[in-house]
Amino acid sequence: MTDEKRTVPSISVSYAQTGCSTKANALGMRPMQERAYERRGEQYLLIKSPPASGKSRALMFIALDKLHNQGLKQAIIVVPERSIGASFHDEPLTTFGFWANWHVEPKWNLCNAPGPDNGGKVKSVRAFLDSGDEVLVCTHATFRFAVDQFGVEAFDGRLIAVDEFHHVSANPDNRLGAHLGQFIARDKVHIVAMTGSYFRGDAEAVLAPHDESKFDTVTYTYYEQLNGYEHLKQLDMGYFFYSGSYVYDILKVLDSAEKTIVHIPNVNSRESTKDKIREVEHIIEELGSWQGIDPVTGFQLVKATDGRVLRIADLVDDEPAKRDQVSAALRDPTQKNNRDHVDIIIALGMAKEGFDWIWCEHALTVGYRSSLTEIVQIIGRATRDAPGKTRARFTNLIAEPDASEQAVTEAVNDTLKAIAASLLMEQVLAPRFEFKPKNPNSGPVEGFNYGEGGYDPNKCNVGVNEETGQYQIEIMGLTEPKTQEAARICREDLNEVIATFVQDKTAIERGLFDSELVPEELTQVRMGKIIKEKYPDLDEDDQEAVRQHAIAALNLTQQAKKAALEGGNGGPVANTALIDGVRKFAMDVRELDIDLIDRINPFGEAYAILAKAMDDERFKQVAAAISAKRTALTLDEARELAKRALKFKQERGRLPSITSPDAWEKRMAEGVAFLARMKAEAARG
Repeated sequence: MTDEKRTVPSISVSYAQTGCSTKANALGMRPMQERAYERRGEQYLLIKSPPASGKSRALMFIALDKLHNQGLKQAIIVVPERSIGASFHDEPLTTFGFWANWHVEPKWNLCNAPGPDNGGKVKSVRAFLDSGDEVLVCTHATFRFAVDQFGVEAFDGRLIAVDEFHHVSANPDNRLGAHLGQFIARDKVHIVAMTGSYFRGDAEAVLAPHDESKFDTVTYTYYEQLNGYEHLKQLDMGYFFYSGSYVYDILKVLDSAEKTIVHIPNVNSRESTKDKIREVEHIIEELGSWQGIDPVTGFQLVKATDGRVLRIADLVDDEPAKRDQVSAALRDPTQKNNRDHVDIIIALGMAKEGFDWIWCEHALTVGYRSSLTEIVQIIGRATRDAPGKTRARFTNLIAEPDASEQAVTEAVNDTLKAIAASLLMEQVLAPRFEFKPKNPNSGPVEGFNYGEGGYDPNKCNVGVNEETGQYQIEIMGLTEPKTQEAARICREDLNEVIATFVQDKTAIERGLFDSELVPEELTQVRMGKIIKEKYPDLDEDDQEAVRQHAIAALNLTQQAKKAALEGGNGGPVANTALIDGVRKFAMDVRELDIDLIDRINPFGEAYAILAKAMDDERFKQVAAAISAKRTALTLDEARELAKRALKFKQERGRLPSITSPDAWEKRMAEGVAFLARMKAEAARG
């Protein structure tokens, strides 16, 4: 098989390089930090913002205001792992125009203290609460133990700031989630929650809906972040299938001239050879001839075939002295701006969230990662802006299915998860769409550019505000949210809804491999079910509004990508390609209405890419494995179809017909017939 056949970028996006996301205001705040600081008076604040956008510093500004101007006694900053504690070291903020500096007494940064998270560190939390000092930094684990020991009331009158908030879950087994629920119920603390990905790999809700509704949200999108960079202008993402052992194929995607983080597979995964040390050795052997170890950093020195000496940081070796030396060298603040400090980092469980290496150009991940959040975090390692770095990429190396039945099933699951991650990232990287219903009173909005010829009152228009990066799209028949909460979800939470949908196994399997699929079964029934479960407190009209907005965001991004890839001939595309693609799609159809959007299979473009990326024989194998599992209609699906059939009757004055040539009408009629059969059988006993 040729390399071309096997390496297919699923998306390649270019950005405008406006430089605005890296520029500071008079108080030394970048745009995201300024946006968050404007909401500093909120008791419960959720900051959703990508890696490298400056969340740590945003929190410093907010915490200082809460301590000095809002009457809070202390600030407790809670991070998932010790290495992230370094993000909250002292900062001379007054140098850049702010009115106070950020200072943490060394003894209260418990991430730097030796020993386990319980025991002595919990005693330190108690000592801090009794002290007159202002700021404590500790891990999620230390905080959990402290709350268990002292109770939520011990923290009254304080700010609790939770970094990497996606570690929290509404699941009762999640201790941090349970504690936060208790804090919110008691209502005597302020909470700032920060995350680059407000969704979890296990599709669990982060917060219970009644708790989440109390938070004011600040959203800063990946699109705003990347569009406002000074240097980075192109981001590529793709998956690459291989057979045999990955160590023999890795150099087909690993370019030693690019600064790269390689995440090798977990030892329990299908891709692992079960000997992680040998895997690292083999990667090093493939890169060139070993020259020894740098005595200062512990980096492996390898001479490449072109004569360059590569500096490789091995974070896989479990020997504590070696790994600590390498980790310390990577964290060395004096080397932060030195591009030549290290060339390649090889890691297994490390160098993910909170790991800051601005020069990283390629995040290469071997094997599927079970969590979408983890993938977003890994991609975040490569999306930092740095001088001379114009392009970044993420590659997921995945083992192709082999012939044995069990392996096929496992490989299929991995492949579907990789596609789900790719679809979600496309959504995360896209600008935020604002959908408006098209009606006779619709007109142009100031600040929006509607393309050549301007606003057309007789068509559905697509407008863009270059300054804010907002995209406004008119859609016929679109249901508008009635309540504030539904409007907030449509404005802030569509990516979280889409994350749940693309992780839904039934949806993605049928969307990719069911040749008889009626798209509305996914866009209306399956998405409708997800919305009902996710937002049970919304009424039916608002649930339908959220469903329509979510499916419009997903399908229009996919259609825009298709147009961009067709127009770009496989190479990088202009930073306007996405909006051009949406405009092209809106012009090519007779009318951009919600029924038309519901008739698009959301996984259609992913299918086209997968068919190109995978070996034909194996692709057929995968399709067959999924087709064999197809089940008949379930009672829940039949009920949902019957509800849609009632709506159809209200609009058309008749029930759907089982003999209709329209596939969706026929499917609704089958749902009604299925329920009638069940009812008749129940009556017969």
